[in-house]
Amino acid sequence: MTADLTHFDAAGQAHMVDVSAKAETHRRAIAQGRITMLPATFAKLAAGNAAKGDVLGIARLAGIMGAKQTGSLIPLCHPIPLTRVTVEFVSDEASSSVTCTATAETVGRTGVEMEALTATTISLLTIYDMLKAVDRGMVIDAVKLLEKHGGKSGSFVAPT
Repeated sequence: MTADLTHFDAAGQAHMVDVSAKAETHRRAIAQGRITMLPATFAKLAAGNAAKGDVLGIARLAGIMGAKQTGSLIPLCHPIPLTRVTVEFVSDEASSSVTCTATAETVGRTGVEMEALTATTISLLTIYDMLKAVDRGMVIDAVKLLEKHGGKSGSFVAPT
């Protein structure tokens, strides 16, 4: 079992993967997730009159900051120099939801999937935090990796 799991050595002990022999390549990952809320909560968000201010603007900054902290948050992730992080939101009034898509890029020896996933998750958690006073029942779901490019393993694109 441990042969397929790179974060475990032959004895089954957790370790940080040695990436020193890997070539530096441009790497990019895109992740996405969604938060669903009550229609009244969505209306506050859409109108921009939430008590704590610009919810999506602050959530965007939180996601970028979260991506930069991934190596500190997830024990076996390498701290990597990010060259770019973007966080975008699409609001859907019909479902009272906001979809977050985060892209992380680097030129390095290891991928940025965890950074993109962290940016997405932290952005959605920030939306929750800023709106929880009016809706504690919000649901964060569908967090997933959409794409990853670069490195020895090549590209991955999630099936649609």
